[in-house]
Amino acid sequence: MGRCGVFLDRDGVINIDHGYVYRIEDFTLIDGVLDACRAWKKQGASLVIVSNQSGIARGFFTPNDLAILNEHIKSLFSLAGAPLSGIYCCPHLKDAPVAAYRVACHCRKPEPGLFFQAAEELRIELADSIAFGDKNRDLQAARRAGIPTRILLGKDGLAEPVMTPDATGTARNLLQATERLLGTAL
Repeated sequence: MGRCGVFLDRDGVINIDHGYVYRIEDFTLIDGVLDACRAWKKQGASLVIVSNQSGIARGFFTPNDLAILNEHIKSLFSLAGAPLSGIYCCPHLKDAPVAAYRVACHCRKPEPGLFFQAAEELRIELADSIAFGDKNRDLQAARRAGIPTRILLGKDGLAEPVMTPDATGTARNLLQATERLLGTAL
């Protein structure tokens, strides 16, 4: 038997999307993210980041650069009382300049591969899970993975987005969405 997963896109959902963020000094959390994630942990959910990171395929940064940032992110969340169960990233791009990552894969959203991988490795029940993204492709991947609750967030938490066909709801940011879904102020 699996458990509930809370799947989070990275850039634009948990941190400000400055474009191809890979350095610790460029990683800026969006206000309220850690409060929201602590609330989900109290509910017993597994917190999972699922993120396209084509900056690797484009040659902007290396897998090691991303690994260093991922360790920093894990540390931030753990220290805040909201430890992540996993971070899953797709480095691929079909027309990539870096040949090793020039792949038409099943993990780059809107494909659902990252969700399936996380669910299998972490024993998460996708049918009981929630996904948050700031782009429709995030929610399209979640829908294809069988996740019933898919919330479209405003980019960088700044404004309520326009509903899309793959979203089941919208919110300005992760904190607002979490408060609405849990029915409590955080």
